[in-house]
Amino acid sequence: MNFLKDLRILPRWIIITLDSIVLFQSAFFAYVVRSNFDLEIVNNTNAVLGSLVFTAVVFLVMLTTKSYKGIVRHTGLKDSVNIFKTISIGFILVFTANFVFETLISTTYFIPYSVLIISSLTSLFLLILYRFLVKESFIYLKSGFVSNDAKVGVIFGASEAGIIALDVIKRDSKSNLTIAAFLDDDPKKEGKIIEGKKIFKGLPQLKVLVQNHKVSELIIAVKDLSVQRKKEIIDECYKFNVHVSIVPPINQWINRGLNTEAIRDLRIEDLLGREQITLENPKIKEELANKVVLVTGAAGSIGSELCRQIMYYNPKLLLLLDFSESALYDLDFEFIQAGMITPHMSILADIRDYTTLKNIFKKYSPDVVFHAAAYKHVPMIENFPEQAIKSNILGTKILADLSVLHNVEKFVLVSTDKAVNPTNVMGATKRVAEMYVQALNTYLETHHNNAHTKFITTRFGNVLGSNGSVVPLFKKQIQKGGPITVTHPDITRYFMTIPEACQLVLEAGFMGNGGEIYVFDMGEPIKIVDLAINMIRLSGKKEGEDVKIVFTGLREGEKLFEELLNDSEIVKFTHHPKIKIAQVSTVHFYKIEGQIEIFENLIGKNSENDLVFHLKSMLPEYKSNSSRFEVLDRLN
Repeated sequence: MNFLKDLRILPRWIIITLDSIVLFQSAFFAYVVRSNFDLEIVNNTNAVLGSLVFTAVVFLVMLTTKSYKGIVRHTGLKDSVNIFKTISIGFILVFTANFVFETLISTTYFIPYSVLIISSLTSLFLLILYRFLVKESFIYLKSGFVSNDAKVGVIFGASEAGIIALDVIKRDSKSNLTIAAFLDDDPKKEGKIIEGKKIFKGLPQLKVLVQNHKVSELIIAVKDLSVQRKKEIIDECYKFNVHVSIVPPINQWINRGLNTEAIRDLRIEDLLGREQITLENPKIKEELANKVVLVTGAAGSIGSELCRQIMYYNPKLLLLLDFSESALYDLDFEFIQAGMITPHMSILADIRDYTTLKNIFKKYSPDVVFHAAAYKHVPMIENFPEQAIKSNILGTKILADLSVLHNVEKFVLVSTDKAVNPTNVMGATKRVAEMYVQALNTYLETHHNNAHTKFITTRFGNVLGSNGSVVPLFKKQIQKGGPITVTHPDITRYFMTIPEACQLVLEAGFMGNGGEIYVFDMGEPIKIVDLAINMIRLSGKKEGEDVKIVFTGLREGEKLFEELLNDSEIVKFTHHPKIKIAQVSTVHFYKIEGQIEIFENLIGKNSENDLVFHLKSMLPEYKSNSSRFEVLDRLN
């Protein structure tokens, strides 16, 4: 019995043998029918020889059409068509031989035409029938050998994706999931049957299915299902302790192979407060193809995804620059293992090291620079403002200046919504970085008629799963059984996924003419406590019971609400409805250059108050919140 359990694909020799037996028996049966089941007449008609001839001819055709190569337990319409083609060609060949034999050699038929017709139809029917019987037998054997941890599930969505999901689950011998029914919001489908599975209308029927069939799994198989509906499904499943998963888009599923491994758990990214934004701009390839592209902070969450996306645009050379040795090694190894054909070079360097960067620019002459390197953790940076100024401001200035000196075409700065009306050192330093590249771009436009480096800024909110996001922290806390620490019950943030953020950066690099600050229409902000609750539920646990949520109070520099624009900024629309340009007044280049030089003089003098005070003098809107630097606001 273990043999039957482990047998997943019938060997080809078995298929060929079975097909040959079916062909011979069909032909012999045709002789019997033609003789009105009189065996004496059958013996006098060379039935055995005729059956062998029919079998041999069709067998030779079968070797050409490869109809025996199909995996029987996956038999479908294409396999049936191939068998029909095989029998049809065999019929034509025998028919032609009959005609030649009758006309040129004798008055008797090679094989009687009635036998030929009956044997062809019978063999066609039986060859297709036994394949489907074997397919169903595999499914039956699978259900007969299910393990003790077998699960019962329902599919939400009785359309194409749902039907494919059902078929994939039924065919997977390793799956321990049995589908009991479909759920669908369309009232017209209620009560109908798909492959033996009844369709129930809407989520209210989930309770009945849980009670009657012990359902413990729900698979979402609906294209473009709204975020709100996903949340409603999760809430309903949460009541009955039902685990939720989702199938990928059909085109992705087919391209990667139809298997149950593609059915994944619902992730927090699927529950953003808006639909995910997808940018598809073929002209990005024109911007990056055959170019030398430098990405700083390449080993970080944003930088690494940026590199992955750039790889597919076939740059001449991709330079991966980062200061983190282990993370850079891991990224380089990932690209090697993936067999990426795009030439790339990992560079271990610090953006604050002018001499090293100068040599890199001189050696590789990058055409495009994506600057994602920065210190981003608000509480950490609040404790070490000097490091933030050295990296986020002085490091950006070094890169920007070298880009101009080495004729870089475009420089894209990755910024943050924390730069808007900053309440912490991190946001303030990123705002100064924005101001410097904008002022430098304006200066170049004014004083250089020839082509010059175009500086573009992208500004977005928190990125789910990034190194600075709460998501990795919450995951660790959930794995440990809690508690999840949230600073304040009312704290909200804008969120986007890492791929979305990187698409924005690439899109900005294409559409920017220099000096713009691009911002996303990120929908409504999400309460962090709601994010925590959803993550607990997606992990299969219950808040308050399995994992508790504890409020710890705002951290230094943290504010309740983030903004994408300050009060003085207005927006300009672009060709994409989700991307806007923040129009802000720029600072005179010589003024901000002089202000940054003061930082250079203050660095190393062990006076964080002087550094932050000067930062506040540059940014009147920078007001510290829950920070020891609040005292400096009264001195300004």
